[in-house]
Amino acid sequence: MTLNDLEARSGVSRATLSRIEKAEASPTAETLGKLATAFAVPISRLIAPLDDVFVPLISGDMQTVWTDEEAGFTRRVVSPRTGTLSFEVIEGTLRPSARISYDSPSVAGQEHHLVLLDGRLRLTVGEDVHDLRPKDCLRYALYGATLFEAGGDGARYFLCIR
Repeated sequence: MTLNDLEARSGVSRATLSRIEKAEASPTAETLGKLATAFAVPISRLIAPLDDVFVPLISGDMQTVWTDEEAGFTRRVVSPRTGTLSFEVIEGTLRPSARISYDSPSVAGQEHHLVLLDGRLRLTVGEDVHDLRPKDCLRYALYGATLFEAGGDGARYFLCIR
């Protein structure tokens, strides 16, 4: 796929794509979302490539961590997909009042279970707005836009994706 093709599919400018490709810029969470949608793969596949070898124990220092400093978002791939297992666990941390939006799902219909560990989180899935408190679990199939808004103390959650 050319940069022009990817620009057309993702809505990310060719100049930005070129800078990301040359490691001159780091993509934002929203840019990763657009790229994942263009490739029809989960975001974690872009930051932690699929491993065909099943490893039952993944130590903390082997887990991929990606940070969007500008947005105040950190994503840790706790348990990545493998060639044999389709379930994955992501830990997300949002600084106080951080806001991240995704225009469309990278994989339509993907099953999500989000468990809020700390803080407060307002999660808008399509037209539905959910205010989560610690220990709350929101289960949904992803079809439309999503908006993550952290409360004044930030938010930390586990997102289980299948």
